[in-house]
Amino acid sequence: MIKVTVWNEYLHEINNPAVAAIYPKGIHGALVEGLSSEQITVKTATLAEPEHGLSEETLANTDVLIWWGHLAHDQVDDAIVERVYNRVLSGMGLLVLHSGHASKIFSKLLGTPTGQLKWREADDKERIWVIDPAHPIAAGIGEYIELEKEEMYGEHFHIPAPDQLVFVSWFEGGEVFRSGVTYSRGQGKIFYFRPGHETYPTYYNEEILRVITNGVHWAAPSGTTAPVYGHSAPLEPISVKA
Repeated sequence: MIKVTVWNEYLHEINNPAVAAIYPKGIHGALVEGLSSEQITVKTATLAEPEHGLSEETLANTDVLIWWGHLAHDQVDDAIVERVYNRVLSGMGLLVLHSGHASKIFSKLLGTPTGQLKWREADDKERIWVIDPAHPIAAGIGEYIELEKEEMYGEHFHIPAPDQLVFVSWFEGGEVFRSGVTYSRGQGKIFYFRPGHETYPTYYNEEILRVITNGVHWAAPSGTTAPVYGHSAPLEPISVKA
């Protein structure tokens, strides 16, 4: 069983009736319903909870953390960001969704100002093309996923070259965007997936949920032995040099 925690700042749904109508249980609630299965158990955490819901105990019992944020990136406590960062390095998977690209944790892990990109809210059609059909995150998806309306993100996206480029989006206004990228940091795996603006019902789309589910399975810890750092005794006898 893969243990997933969905973190959502949970502000749009409280303050914007239009968003609340789409996600009455919050974006995190929609993801719980869409991802829960015999293989995946899902719990949630939000910004307003003590320690943002991400206590040491919670993170220790999380195999994969899913992150959605937008309005309050600067309100996330740096100590919690450091805590999440260390858990990723020690093997916890991280899925960053949509506007989570500008989160402190994503920028810290990638080492660039990841909030830098083009954007537009104009009901663009989005076509998410599968660039790497052999990648497990793309399993069960055809050549592309088409969303009737979404927020546009456009290049240049200020991220380092990804380990794998899985999806590229085309938008009705003409832009393209690296919308599905993976990285490894320490023992942890990271997947960024672009779609999911709060004013569209994207997280009810079965293909989008399929990609996120695939991402959870891919990012889950593999159980490999942790590396050992620091002073090391020799494995073989070292001959005495004259």
